[in-house]
Amino acid sequence: MILDVDGTLAETERDGHRVAYNRAFASLGIDVHWSVEEYGRWLSIAGGKERLEAYFRAHPEHAPSSFDFDEIHRAKNRFYAEIVAAGAVQLRPGVRRLLDELHAAKVAVAVASTTTFESLEALLRVALGDGWEDRFSAFALGDVVVHKKPDPGIYNWALGALGVSYDTAVAIEDNRNGLLAAKGAGLRVVVTPSAYFEHEHFDEADVVASSLGEHEAPATITRAGERRSGVVDLELLAGLVAP
Repeated sequence: MILDVDGTLAETERDGHRVAYNRAFASLGIDVHWSVEEYGRWLSIAGGKERLEAYFRAHPEHAPSSFDFDEIHRAKNRFYAEIVAAGAVQLRPGVRRLLDELHAAKVAVAVASTTTFESLEALLRVALGDGWEDRFSAFALGDVVVHKKPDPGIYNWALGALGVSYDTAVAIEDNRNGLLAAKGAGLRVVVTPSAYFEHEHFDEADVVASSLGEHEAPATITRAGERRSGVVDLELLAGLVAP
């Protein structure tokens, strides 16, 4: 099992990373403030530093005379950790349930994301408590590969780290870039569209679900053109890779 992070495990972008970027800009004296709508337009570019570079290349009038993308990103990560610690970002429905099921069944789980380990830790330590790392076998994060999604490199790296074949693993993603990256690595893919990407097309996905779902609040799940209510659980995931 390989999981994306931002948008998949939690709706981190609008009230998490966006706000953290704005606080980082202010703390460094950079005259930029991303609205909800404008930030959404730049999310098509995977990777925080890549997003910053693209923005300032398109808006050189806002770029300070000298700055370091790494410095902005480090400041953003500090503010993001504070925001998460304050409880502003919660796991999406069904995420904790599925992580518990995977852990109990001793299924090897990796994360594959452009997020940093520090940001992942900030999110999951609050949500899962101490020992959260024990639920994962591999961390494909940040700049572990040169090319970001939709390039499949990060999924190929995660498969190698897990020591499993592409035809025995399932990826869970929230947007089209992630879907294409996972499909490019040969994986079966479940997409749970996040708020910023709910209007994208996911025709290549094996399953599209409104969320992972809770038994008391089931998700809408579409598979092979058929829609039903339910949860994305171990049985459904195993069925995607069964011969």
